[in-house]
Amino acid sequence: MNLPLPPTTNTRLKRPELLSPAGSLKAMRTAFAYGADAIYAGLPRYSLRVRNNEFSLENLALGIAEAQRQHKRFYVVVNLMPHNAKIQDLIKNMAPVVALKPDALIVADPGVIYLLREAFPDMPLHLSVQANTMNWAAVKFWQAQGISRIILSRELGLNEIAEIKQRCPDMELEVFVHGALCMAYSGRCLISNYMDKRDPNQGACTNACRWSYDVCDKSSSAQEASGCASHTDYKTLAVTAADDPHSHYLLEEDEHGSYLFNSKDLRAVALVEKLAAIGVDSLKIEGRTKSPYYVGRTAQVYRRAIDDAVAGKPFDNNLLRELDGMANRGYTEGFLRRHQQQNLQNYERNFSVGLQQVVGEVIDRTATGQLIIDVKNRFSVGDACVLMTPVGNINFTLEKIYHLQGQPITVAPGSGHIVCIELPAPLQANLLQALDQHLLASVMLIKDGN
Repeated sequence: MNLPLPPTTNTRLKRPELLSPAGSLKAMRTAFAYGADAIYAGLPRYSLRVRNNEFSLENLALGIAEAQRQHKRFYVVVNLMPHNAKIQDLIKNMAPVVALKPDALIVADPGVIYLLREAFPDMPLHLSVQANTMNWAAVKFWQAQGISRIILSRELGLNEIAEIKQRCPDMELEVFVHGALCMAYSGRCLISNYMDKRDPNQGACTNACRWSYDVCDKSSSAQEASGCASHTDYKTLAVTAADDPHSHYLLEEDEHGSYLFNSKDLRAVALVEKLAAIGVDSLKIEGRTKSPYYVGRTAQVYRRAIDDAVAGKPFDNNLLRELDGMANRGYTEGFLRRHQQQNLQNYERNFSVGLQQVVGEVIDRTATGQLIIDVKNRFSVGDACVLMTPVGNINFTLEKIYHLQGQPITVAPGSGHIVCIELPAPLQANLLQALDQHLLASVMLIKDGN
C-alpha cells in the first residue's frame, strides 16, 4: 500500500533544486539568468540529443566553468544505451569530460555505470529516467551500485514518489515536472526505429509519435508488404514517413482517427508544493532541443512556484496562464495524480500552439536608453507586448520603433533586421536601473496574442 502524502501546509519546506535543459551555451545562460539552480547537457554522441545540440567538448568546458563561477550546477548526460561500437571508446572519450569536474554524470546503462565507476570512482552518478526506476527496491539496488541520485520514472504517482522518499530518505530523488512526454516507459520508444530506422535510444528519434496517421482500407500492395494478405478484414494505418510516404503498418483502428500516439505536454507547476513536501530534491524541466525562450520562460515560472511554495504562499493560478502562452500541445499532469479527469492524448493536432510569440531578442541598448532588438518575427507599432526579463516581466503597448540610424518606422519586418524600440518612460527608467549588461543579454520581446 502506498504511504499517505505528507501535509502541504508546512512553511518550512526544503527548497528543491530547479533543473533546466540546455542544448547550447545561450540556453544555459538564459536558464541561469531566469532562476535555474542547475542545467543538464551532454555531448551528442552519448546523450540522446544528436540534433540541436551545440555542446562540443569545448563548449562543455566553457559551460561548466561559467556554472562554477556562478555557484550553479552542471550535470553532463551520458544516458544512451550503447552498442558494442560505442562502449569501446567510452572511457577514453569521457576522461576529458570528467576532468572538467561537472557536478555529476547522468547515466542509464548498467555497462556504462560499471565502466564509469571503475574508471572514475569519485565522480557522482545520477541515474537517468531511461532506467525506468519505478519502486523503492530498485532505488535501494541502484544506491548499492554507487548511484547518488535517481531520476524517477514519469509513470509514478505522487503517493508512489512519497513512499520511495520515505523508504529511501538518504537517496536524492529527481522528478520531471514539465516538457514533452514519450509514448513509452520514460523514453524507451521504438516507433522511430521501426518506421524510419532512426533509434531513439541512440539519440536520433524522429518523433514518429507526432506524425499524422490515417485509417484506410488495406490495399493489395499493403497486404503483400505486411504478409497478411489472407486477412482481408484488417484495417491499416497509412503513415506519411519521410523516406516512404506509402508505407502501411498494421494497427488496430482507433475511433478518434489521427495522431494516435501524440501525448500532451507535461505541466506539473501546480504540484510543486506537494513535491517539495514529499522531499523531492530536484524538479526537472525537459527540453534540450528547445529555444532559449522556452528555457527562460519555464525557469522563470517554476522558480516562482518553488519560491512561493517554500515561503508558504498559496499557488498562483497566473503561473498556469503564463505557461498557456507558450507553444504547447495541450497540457497534462501525466501520471502524478492518477484519478484526475484528464485527456492525456491530443488527437487533433501534432504541432504546438501558443498565444505568445518571441519577436525579438535584446542585444544592447543605446546611450539614450532605447533597446536594440535582433528581430525574430514581425511586430508593429501598436502591438501588445511583453518584455521578458530576469528581474520581472513588463507588459506594454509598443509605441515607437526606429531604424538603427534613428528614423522612425512602424513595422519590424522579421528575422534578419535590427531595430530599436522605446519603452514608456517610467518603465524604461526602472528597467535600466535593474538590469546590468549580463542580464540584458537574456531579455526577450514577446508579442502577446491574448
